[in-house]
Amino acid sequence: MITDRLDRYIARNVLGAILVVQVVLLGLDLVITYINDLGDVEGDYGALQVLLYLLMRLPWRFYQYAPVGVLIGALIGLGSMASSNELTVMRAAGRSLVRILWGVMKPIILVILVVLTIAEFVSPRTEQFASAWRLEQMQGEGALLTERGGWQREGDDVYRFGAIRADDTVLDLTRYRFEGRTLTEALSARQAVWQGDHWQLRQVAVTRFDGGRTEARHHDTLPWETAMTPAQLDRLLRDVETQAPSELWNYARYLREQGQQATQPLLYFWQKMLMPLTMASLVLVAASFVFGPLRTVAAGTRVFYGVVTGLTFKYLQDLLGPASTVFGFSPAWAVLAPTLLCAGLGLYLLRRTG
Repeated sequence: MITDRLDRYIARNVLGAILVVQVVLLGLDLVITYINDLGDVEGDYGALQVLLYLLMRLPWRFYQYAPVGVLIGALIGLGSMASSNELTVMRAAGRSLVRILWGVMKPIILVILVVLTIAEFVSPRTEQFASAWRLEQMQGEGALLTERGGWQREGDDVYRFGAIRADDTVLDLTRYRFEGRTLTEALSARQAVWQGDHWQLRQVAVTRFDGGRTEARHHDTLPWETAMTPAQLDRLLRDVETQAPSELWNYARYLREQGQQATQPLLYFWQKMLMPLTMASLVLVAASFVFGPLRTVAAGTRVFYGVVTGLTFKYLQDLLGPASTVFGFSPAWAVLAPTLLCAGLGLYLLRRTG
């Protein structure tokens, strides 16, 4: 009974500190981003709409700040208990370091479940809705769903897409058809409209290359034979980082079926799926700062070292991501390496405390 009460007490302190840190981080980010985005005001997109857009994006920002929030929150929660000698009393009463750490990990499991739920079901939808809503406010009804174009290969065809609107209309489509390494046809269409179960191209110009001859034709409409659906094109043109883990996995599988590299979607997939290990390793580092060599320093100093550790962790992951493409190792290792390094550092420092 006493053990359960101690676990609940530790969990309440740590979880409360994590929530406070998350609120502070999100608040600061909201204020800074709001001031910066006021420069984008135009048309019906005024100061109030900027605020509403940023509020729609809070789930995604919550997900982004979760690892740093867990690290600093665990530092503050455990640090406050250490400053009041509560941890010393617990250990003097026979409570082992492992048992205290388990009490810290319990609320982290809840945080992990919330973060994974947001990453899979909430933030991809809110990001897509927020982006479409913002562009519609700026450009009017029928606005672009995304302003970012993209390239895609399908069999012997290579496509370039300008943008996709919220009504599943693709703008500025170009297709290059090859036989081996020889370009045989170039097609450009002003629009590609989804008709429920197939695509129709509009305002089409087709140029065929046959030896030294070229033949150009114009068509008002043409059917577009492709396996790509509006959902697949949306994933292609949408920011890969904000997509759900299931979407990233399906996108990576689609790219592999087309004979292309899937490093980027797999990198973000593993970042999301290995989030539990990432947070657990950061908690170990936080605990090592409280019980280890930094236990006698001021709370502000511990928080400073926690921020530095969190930023170093993030920059290391950001560095290893592109490196996995250049050197050809698995994106999973780009995520696992910093995680294992943090876990190893935390366990080493905790072991030195005895």
